[in-house]
Amino acid sequence: MKFAGLVLAALLALPAASAHAQTVSYAEAAGLLAQHCGEDIMRHCRGVNLGDGAINQCLAAHQAELSPACAANHESIRQMTEARAAAQQAVYKVCDRDRAEFCPGVVPGDGNLVSCLLEASKVVSQACTAALTNAGYR
Repeated sequence: MKFAGLVLAALLALPAASAHAQTVSYAEAAGLLAQHCGEDIMRHCRGVNLGDGAINQCLAAHQAELSPACAANHESIRQMTEARAAAQQAVYKVCDRDRAEFCPGVVPGDGNLVSCLLEASKVVSQACTAALTNAGYR
């Protein structure tokens, strides 16, 4: 498996947190992590099981030994992916009134509701628009 794929798998295992931080897609996060921490991951975390945020835990355990670029960026990258996951979970709650008003009868699933809300983006609430953006749907 290629390094970027391994990093992406590690990022997908991160737990969700609050959506107050800037968000980033898992692919973007994998690229940033590879850019800033690739050598550190190969040096300190080679052979680490990728599940359950193990790469993040490994980097945190080696914080004092990390390159300046990795030390400065790995925590913010983790926070941005956690914020994206939380934002995706929050969309349905934040946009519930908009759904009722602009997407009546739309059955959630396969992106139907998100598609409807995006089509109605000029009239949905600012909170719903922000939630869709933070979730990476816009």
